[in-house]
Amino acid sequence: MNTTLIASLAVLLYLASALAIAIRLFRPADQKRIPRSIGLALMFVGVNLHAWVLFQSLFTDAGLNLSLFSASSLIAWTILLVLLFSSLSKPMENLGIALLPLAALSLILQVHYHTLSLLPADSPLGLQIHVVISLLAYSLLAISSVQAVLLAIQDHHLRHRHPGGFIRALPPLQTMETLLFELIGLGFVLLTLSLLSGLLFLEDLFAQHLAHKTTLSIAAWLVFATLLWGRFRFGWRGQKALIWTLVGFVVLMLAYFGSKAVIELLLT
Repeated sequence: MNTTLIASLAVLLYLASALAIAIRLFRPADQKRIPRSIGLALMFVGVNLHAWVLFQSLFTDAGLNLSLFSASSLIAWTILLVLLFSSLSKPMENLGIALLPLAALSLILQVHYHTLSLLPADSPLGLQIHVVISLLAYSLLAISSVQAVLLAIQDHHLRHRHPGGFIRALPPLQTMETLLFELIGLGFVLLTLSLLSGLLFLEDLFAQHLAHKTTLSIAAWLVFATLLWGRFRFGWRGQKALIWTLVGFVVLMLAYFGSKAVIELLLT
């Protein structure tokens, strides 16, 4: 099967899913809404097609290709997979309005820019586990950052007595806030495991090619640890929670993608 064609279909399904979710979210409560299952079904098919494209790109005879755009696409796919399964039991599909177009963009970049950065096929199992945990941690904290933005918008509208529009379609503020800190808490646990597994399975976390990534990952860990402590000790919420979440995510994004972008795009 043609990889470009499959990727194009996945992109169209992602955009259609985002549109269906947006129409449902922004349509007034007194009008008939698109069934919730439509957006989720489109996302489900898109995720499966995306998985096929990833399989063709990631797995090579020489090892696992974790180049900048392939890794970005893999993380986007993981984010949507987590979002999809979480939406079966919690009201999370609205985050797809932002996440689905980003996943579509990552897939387009993966297909059109072919670069290689291999994790050798004979890499130790511990290193492979470290990579998987790191991807999961990044994905959950990425979802958390989008949830934080949506929560801040909801909080702003309610404080200024403008609860209309799509705000009415969102779960109660307390539910949204609880969900945010559940995501951050789980992401923080995975980030901790990622750092610990790196300490156990990598020969030198502060070797020249890892120093940038390790330092920023630890900085992100400290940001999220401070946020969770502030939530527990002082009840942080609203704008403060948004700022700390976004700062932590940006630092984590720089940790993973910063060095890859420099090496693969600027130095080649």
